[in-house]
Amino acid sequence: MDASELQEAVARLERAHETREPIDPLVEAFPGATTEDAYRIQQELVRRWAGAGDPVRGHKVGLASAAMQRQMGVDQPDYGHLTGSMFHLEHQPIPTTKFLQPRIEPEVAFVLGAPLRGPGVTVADAVRAVDFVLPSLEIVDSRIKDWRIALVDTIADNASSGGVVLGSRPTVLGDVDLRLAGCTLHVNGELVATGAGGAVLGSPINALVWLANTVGPLGVTLEPGHVVLPGSMTRAHPVRPGDTVVATMAGLGSVTAVFSGEDA
Repeated sequence: MDASELQEAVARLERAHETREPIDPLVEAFPGATTEDAYRIQQELVRRWAGAGDPVRGHKVGLASAAMQRQMGVDQPDYGHLTGSMFHLEHQPIPTTKFLQPRIEPEVAFVLGAPLRGPGVTVADAVRAVDFVLPSLEIVDSRIKDWRIALVDTIADNASSGGVVLGSRPTVLGDVDLRLAGCTLHVNGELVATGAGGAVLGSPINALVWLANTVGPLGVTLEPGHVVLPGSMTRAHPVRPGDTVVATMAGLGSVTAVFSGEDA
């Protein structure tokens, strides 16, 4: 993509965010776009958000499980940025009108206590850098109509990020085996999905390593205090106004997201 095409793609996504009206897939308008182009679009969007007072507070790995890759029709992970406005308090109503076509995913959230920068990051480096983990719910959303996304679309759209709800019970890594930690996802009291940490690239720690080594060569450091979401333990489930969603993770506790139908 040349500079004018990139700016047009950014403008389309910005309008979708502002108007809450989804757009046609970017790969239809820009058939020659590559994943490198998509990350350039994402980085420009995030730069503009930060400039407007919404700074980066973490990162996410998307499409890390085989279930999510099958659901989205892609064959590799991606990453996106978490900004301050994306974080919502547990048990406090979240306006569904903030989103276009939201879905929810249960994830382990890493909170870093030390910087982590690739290339060359190992599992040992990643474990040392983690201060504690929390149960979390990620709200994924797409600015692309009907979730008709190719990998380029979701990357450009900040890895389909929407929001994050963190649980309030911190756990140190040594107290839980994240590979074996089972998870249940309930919506309005009904069990809708089950999973385990091993679904996320074999272990959520592997996703953290992948992220650090992927963004490091781009000059990005995972900073102390930042939140990293490594990927969903189950398939994503749609959410609607009035829904209450509870994720329970063995050894980590639970986290609850409540959705209202009211505007922010």
